[in-house]
Amino acid sequence: MSATEEWGWHSEWPAPAKLNLFLHVVGRRPDGYHLLQTLFRFIDRGDSLRFESRDDDRVVLARALPGVPAEQDLTVRAVRLLQAESGCRRGVTLHLEKRLPMGGGLGGGSSDAATVLLALNHLWGLGLGRLRLQALGLSLGADVPVFVHGRNTFAEGVGEEFFPVQLPPAWYLVLVPPVAVPTAAIFTAPELRRDTPRLAPGDWHPGLGGNDLEPVACSLYPVVGQYLGWLRERVGEARSRMSGSGACVFAECDSEAEARDLAAQLPAAWLGWVARGLEAHPLEKLGI
Repeated sequence: MSATEEWGWHSEWPAPAKLNLFLHVVGRRPDGYHLLQTLFRFIDRGDSLRFESRDDDRVVLARALPGVPAEQDLTVRAVRLLQAESGCRRGVTLHLEKRLPMGGGLGGGSSDAATVLLALNHLWGLGLGRLRLQALGLSLGADVPVFVHGRNTFAEGVGEEFFPVQLPPAWYLVLVPPVAVPTAAIFTAPELRRDTPRLAPGDWHPGLGGNDLEPVACSLYPVVGQYLGWLRERVGEARSRMSGSGACVFAECDSEAEARDLAAQLPAAWLGWVARGLEAHPLEKLGI
């Protein structure tokens, strides 16, 4: 059975999380968008979606996310965008199983939107290529294109210029501080560093670089710094990072056993989980 034949209307479509192994702000465009360099890695934990075909052209979210009006939900917006781009008059009911925290820096909403684009392009037989879907995704959010792209990658620009990278196997302990960090609050902070020297994509190696957003997030939300400090006391600064604009932080480990041993040391009230680094997005081989 081909990769294309494996995915159908009754499938549970994966929307994996990403980690930013480093994230530098290297400048700012005249329109205010920040120029970034980062390394995206997918992990084997995430949300999932199911799609139910409809006899009309309505887009229905079976269960809305708390505090998010359905029309503002990225999954609904992704369907609307795909309908407009393709002229498709078919409708769908979206069943979203949300496992990733909102405001966690793991790309949950962006990953959900990308999975909608990939899945419905396939299920509706629209025939849009991956590059076109990436361009559509960029209009929804800066992180959407990498999930459509489907490969671990060194990224530049506003996060849409990709360079291939091979990553060694790794396991991660991801901690979820009890706070949602709004991305806009981090990027609009006057103290955010915006002039980190650029890296040549080929010069990056595991452990190189940091996250320029960490100092701002830890200042505005001290609990993020508390969780990050706990990791760094145990594995060191080079192997622990905040992902994206936070709030989640992670430690990179060489083995599952090391990650689970670290997780066993967590304070009782802290939320965290172990995940394996993926070589690619589960839908990377979808026939488009």
